[in-house]
Amino acid sequence: MTDQFHDPAKKVNADNGLPENTAKKKHGVVVGVDGSKRSLAAAIWAVREARRINAPLTMVSAYTLPVFPSVAVDAATGGHEDSALAQSCRQILEATKAELGDTEGVEVRCNVELGDPSTVLVDYSHNAEMLVAGPRGRGGFLGLLVGSVSRGLPAQAKCPVVLVPRGAEMTRADSDAPVVVASDGSEQGRVAMLRAAEEAIHRSDTCRLRIITAMAPVSSAVEWLPSTVDERAMFDELREKLDAGAAWLQSHFPNLNIETEVIDGVPVDAVVAESESARLTVVGTRGLGGFTGALLGSTSQGIAAHARGPVMIVPYHDDPRLADRPEYGPMIDQDPQE
Repeated sequence: MTDQFHDPAKKVNADNGLPENTAKKKHGVVVGVDGSKRSLAAAIWAVREARRINAPLTMVSAYTLPVFPSVAVDAATGGHEDSALAQSCRQILEATKAELGDTEGVEVRCNVELGDPSTVLVDYSHNAEMLVAGPRGRGGFLGLLVGSVSRGLPAQAKCPVVLVPRGAEMTRADSDAPVVVASDGSEQGRVAMLRAAEEAIHRSDTCRLRIITAMAPVSSAVEWLPSTVDERAMFDELREKLDAGAAWLQSHFPNLNIETEVIDGVPVDAVVAESESARLTVVGTRGLGGFTGALLGSTSQGIAAHARGPVMIVPYHDDPRLADRPEYGPMIDQDPQE
């Protein structure tokens, strides 16, 4: 294991029969560390992920200097405070590293950064395979995910963001747990489906991909609709679109075991319930409604606060495999930038 306080070496993604990606992500798997038990849980999950994809693990802790308006601060005093805060971050990183357990085969890097944690994470995301953090906390990186910034970070990050609740750091790799992806038929949801399929294939030859979508009860959710609304017809239409999406995905991943289900319930509740037994739950960002829309509003707090397993939030990006989706049946068109 290597420990250093500067940018790590570059790595190249392994080719497992998936579309080749030649981009070099020098930060590998990045985990935000603030000394809490929740960040330790995230780091434990992240080190296994780094080993699985043969990437470095970059643990990052950040600090900001206090601001005293209209007060002249002696330069020497300011420098001492800067040094003390940086040293405190290093101690947090060292303590977390000591509790990681088995790091055999993983190059672990410990980086201390001066700056706002949200800005630091977004900067790292430009050259990372994924960002990992705990979904709750009082300060540091974890505090980001309980405030208003939680709505912006997944959308601003240039790589997937994985939230690992405390207690969910233990691996489910030895079980038959599937990778679950929440889809609402949007372009963003399709990007998440592609990533989820890749995650399932990378995990094992027998790992299943479970695609879910949810339909909230019309009678309780939209009481103003006329009583003639046919809920069964709405359910069947949603099922048709889900199956069409699954057929499209199967064409790109012919050896993947894919199953689908339309769940009668609220989308966020469905994600939380699936996260309890899934190896990994994947959702998209942006969108106008459903799962992806949930990550823009206050309901994102519900996923972050109540998830019972790792949840990967995938940012939208152009993917050439999206082009042939219309060939497989009905779909919902949504502009990624709306």
